[in-house]
Amino acid sequence: MKHVVLLTNAHEPPAATLTDVLERSGVAAFFEGIREEEQLPAPAGDALGPADAASASAPPPPLAVLYEVIGGADMRELYSVVEHAVAVWPQAPLVACRRPAKNGVSSSLRTPDAATLRRMGFRAIADDPAQLPVLLRELEDRGMTGELLAPDNLEPAWLPQALLLPDKISPKALRAAFELVASLHFTNDQVSAANAALAGLAPLVEADRWTIYLTSEASGGQAASLEPLAVRGLTASEREINEADWQRALLGKALALSGTESKAATEAVAKTETVRKKEGARKVVAVPLVAGERVMGVLEGVREGKSARSFTRANLRLLDALALPVASALGNSLRIAEAERLSQTDDLTKLHNARYLRQYLLGEVRRARRYNSNVAALFFDLDNFKHVNDVYGHLVGSHVLMEMAAIILSSVRDTDVVARYGGDEFVVILPESNVEQAAFVAERVRHKIERNAFTGGRGLRLQLTASFGVATFPEHAQSPQQLVANADAAMYEAKAAGKNCVRFASKPSG
Repeated sequence: MKHVVLLTNAHEPPAATLTDVLERSGVAAFFEGIREEEQLPAPAGDALGPADAASASAPPPPLAVLYEVIGGADMRELYSVVEHAVAVWPQAPLVACRRPAKNGVSSSLRTPDAATLRRMGFRAIADDPAQLPVLLRELEDRGMTGELLAPDNLEPAWLPQALLLPDKISPKALRAAFELVASLHFTNDQVSAANAALAGLAPLVEADRWTIYLTSEASGGQAASLEPLAVRGLTASEREINEADWQRALLGKALALSGTESKAATEAVAKTETVRKKEGARKVVAVPLVAGERVMGVLEGVREGKSARSFTRANLRLLDALALPVASALGNSLRIAEAERLSQTDDLTKLHNARYLRQYLLGEVRRARRYNSNVAALFFDLDNFKHVNDVYGHLVGSHVLMEMAAIILSSVRDTDVVARYGGDEFVVILPESNVEQAAFVAERVRHKIERNAFTGGRGLRLQLTASFGVATFPEHAQSPQQLVANADAAMYEAKAAGKNCVRFASKPSG
């Protein structure tokens, strides 16, 4: 069963809403006191401290470590939370959940904003407990990767002066360095930026292999694991590696190198400074890639063999100068990707939005047409949702929609796509699913909505229902637009039939 660790302290127990949301989404919460003498009592079987974890037989790592941030939170205590989480669960992302105001009344106590929490080491921030299921699923889909923040006391080497190339540089090398930096301006993703950097770097500084690794833990300056992003070249010993692994690496899937980073690379990230070492028969140089306040990763060069020469001081000066534009390119690519993701995400529920749905469905229908398979669409909205907004207010209505997102996600497969279409309308796309399978999923979601007591963020127990329309490709539609439109029309038939039911699109005539 999927589980998270919920950090607690003796001053403020976690809100019941938070644990209720986790329970409804099928995620177990294990309580852990920040200080042993202040640990809160937990139900039997629901406590998993460091000692228990050590004695258990290889327990699976948690999806995340959660901490509820309340108004007026002490910054020193928040830092202790980050340190504790990193020390005990270094492989799990740390997630902050800000406690909403009681009864919609804002507190005079200030809650740290998202930017502050991220700088402290929190990987993701939920503004409301109802957003947690979506955030946890997103972290799981991303392989629980995080980001490493650079220490506040950055060395002068990272100031703009480091952009200057060495005084003694040949015209040929100067031109190659210029071409390297210029090529980075034409990249729009991290893989292409890394490959462009290595292609330009190879003729400037000789090495048997160049690799760019990305940091993968939000450890606030602690040691991080590294994930290979791009590789160029091979050492003599690596040529003996399984051919299939290197084929994957040379095709851009550098994860075949996972776990092969040098000690110098790890040290360079930890110290945020260039490291030059001899490791066995290898001469290694590792240059941290820092953009702004973030350690993006590390550039590693390896020379191998008895006759291999060490990297010179001139090599290091050139690498230090080129590391800044490379790190900036990686950071810009990440920001572009994040902006694209946000443009395709609903602000309230954190589900996909209609824009993403259109793009995704176009590709899925093309794939289904090519391989003669099926795609199903569920279109549904809440019955009498306007009544909730009119009686309890729009804040309660918004919270109900976030709770809806958690219910839907807990009822579908990881490969299914859930989108908020608009208002209280939702669409679920089921790849490789026929009408019978889609009907089963629709009934399961409908039944869970009907049985759920929506809190609205205020401890309410609202009983709601939803009406569903189902359409499949190619049985009911021949295009993505038709598929959604026909599912929508079927949903209106469900409304006309008395609501809280499932109806199916009509087959096209002829």
